[in-house]
Amino acid sequence: MSNPQTMVELGQAIAAGQTTAERATQECLQAITTHNASLNAFIRVLADEALAEARHADADIAAGRCRGPLHGVPISLKDLIDMRGVPTTAASRVRDGHVATADAPVVTRLREAGAVIVGKTNLHEFALGTTNEDSAFGPARHPLDPTRSPGGSSGGSAVSVVTGMAYASVGSDTGGSIRIPSAACGLVGFKPTLGAVSTDGVVPLSTTMDHLGPICRSVDDAQLLFDVLRGARPSMPASREPRGIRLGLLRTYFMALLDPAVGAVFDEACGRLRRAGVEIVEVSIPHASDIASIYLHIVLSEAAAYHAVALEHRADAYTPNVRLRLEMGRYILAEDYVRALRGREVLKAEVDAALAGVDGLLLPALPIPAPTIGVETVRIGTADEPVRNVMLRMTQLFNITGHPAMTVPCGLTDGLPVGAQIVAPAGADGPLLSVVRTLEPHLGPGASR
Repeated sequence: MSNPQTMVELGQAIAAGQTTAERATQECLQAITTHNASLNAFIRVLADEALAEARHADADIAAGRCRGPLHGVPISLKDLIDMRGVPTTAASRVRDGHVATADAPVVTRLREAGAVIVGKTNLHEFALGTTNEDSAFGPARHPLDPTRSPGGSSGGSAVSVVTGMAYASVGSDTGGSIRIPSAACGLVGFKPTLGAVSTDGVVPLSTTMDHLGPICRSVDDAQLLFDVLRGARPSMPASREPRGIRLGLLRTYFMALLDPAVGAVFDEACGRLRRAGVEIVEVSIPHASDIASIYLHIVLSEAAAYHAVALEHRADAYTPNVRLRLEMGRYILAEDYVRALRGREVLKAEVDAALAGVDGLLLPALPIPAPTIGVETVRIGTADEPVRNVMLRMTQLFNITGHPAMTVPCGLTDGLPVGAQIVAPAGADGPLLSVVRTLEPHLGPGASR
C-alpha cells in the first residue's frame, strides 16, 4: 500500500537527482486521492501549496542550494499544530473559524529544512482519546482493516505514513498519542524527552505532559525528523553491537492486562533479542498501580482549565465523550492535583531507579491489537476492560515522568501489527535512538515496509 522508500532514502534520491520533490509530492497527493475518502487520514489537504513548495525545492536543489536531507520530502502535520494562514481545528467544531496567524516553531524548522507539508491530519478531538473516533470530521480508519481504529490520538498521522500519503508525520503525545498509533499501524514512533521539542503554537492538552515527535518508517527517519524539529544539525544514530546492550523488562503491572496473542509476539521478539546477544533482566516500578490516577488528575485538570471558557459557552460543540472527560476535570480538587504532582516525582524517581544499570526499559507499546471502532470494552482473560484504559496502560507513565520512549514494530498477530517500546533516561534521546537502531532488525519486520 505504501511507498517502500523511507524518508532518508527519498531525501538521498532527491539530492542525487534520481527523482524530484515534485514527483514525490505528486505521488503522495495521488495516494491521498486514492485512500483518504475511505480512511479519513486528513482534515485538510494542501495540494496546491505542497506542489509549489516541491517545485521551489527542486529549483533550489538544481541550483546547488540543498538545505539538507529533508529538502523536498513530503510530510504531514497533526492538526493541532499551527501553520500560518491555515485553520488549526484540533478535530473540533469548537475551533470553527480559527486560522493560525503564525507558524509553530516546529513548522518554522520544517520550512527551513525544505520539507514539503502536504496537509494536516485527523486526530481524536483535542488529542483527548486513544482511538481517533471522537473527531468532528469522523474517525480515521486502520489501513489494514477499516473497521478498526488506527490508534490515537495521532491516528490520521499514522495512516498518512502507512499508506504513502506522506513520508513521515509530526504527532503529539500526552499519554501515548504518538506511540499508540505507531504500534497499531506498524510504524516507528518517538516521544522525545519532555521539552526536547518545543510545543509552542500547539493546541495543548496538558502543559505538564505534552510532547511532539516523529511518526515514520524507520529509526533513521525518526532521528532525522527529531533533529529538524529540535533545531539541531541532522545526523544518523550511532551504530552499536547488540551484544553488550542490557534492557530492563517491565513485567509486573504492565503485563497484567495483555492480550495473549500480543504477549506471544512480544515474547518472541524478546527471544530474538536474547539470541542476538542482548541481556534482558526484570525490573519494576513499585507504585505502578498509581499511574492511571496520577495521570488523570493532572491531564484532566489542565485540560479543563484550558477549555474552561469554551465549556461555559460552546459545550455542545464538543463531541460527547470528549466533553464528558473535560467536565470531569472541572470537579478535581486542587489538593488532588497537587497530590498527583507529588506522585509524579515519585514515579520519576522510580523510573530512574529502574533504568540504573541498563541501557533502556523494554515493554510492549500497546497491550491489544488495533480495536474495532465503536467498541467500548475489550476482553482480556475473563474480564471486559475499557478500551481507552487498556490502550494507555503501557505508555502514559513516560508522559508523567518525561522520559524518552520509542516504539518499533516487532511482529503481527492475525495480520495486525504489534509494537515493542523502549525507554531511556531523561535527556538520553541520542543514546535511545542508537540502541533502538541497533535492535530494529532483531525486533521484527516493520509491518509498514
